[in-house]
Amino acid sequence: MAPPYTGRCACGAVTLRIDAAPVGTRQCWCRQCQQIAAGGPTHNAIFPADSVHLEGELSAATWLAASGNTLTFHFCPSCGTQAYAQSSARPHLKTVRFGMIDEPHGLKPEIVIWTADAPVWAVIDPTLEQYTGQPPAPPQPGT
Repeated sequence: MAPPYTGRCACGAVTLRIDAAPVGTRQCWCRQCQQIAAGGPTHNAIFPADSVHLEGELSAATWLAASGNTLTFHFCPSCGTQAYAQSSARPHLKTVRFGMIDEPHGLKPEIVIWTADAPVWAVIDPTLEQYTGQPPAPPQPGT
């Protein structure tokens, strides 16, 4: 599916519109993602920040990630649905959770990151590019 993408949180209080194609998609197994995803990985699409439009109240939590960057996660305060994350290293990008985007969005992970943090029972697609830790930054839009 091509842009625009639309979406909403589980309770519908926060809505989403994205006017660009993703610059990348990832499955992340870092410990912080496992903690916010009930033990599994997060599934994320990375978009130019100015193409991501949200309406409704969001709450945020910030912490120092294993990459050394400060990560801020934005979520619906009513239902807890994760909307997007933003890294201090890449403020021009927003990392939107697949679950926030309406189906059928047609997105799937292109790479798997932080595989060194994955539990022994994790099932990781061997056909996907993999990184044991922080991968290179996605390309700048227009490059």
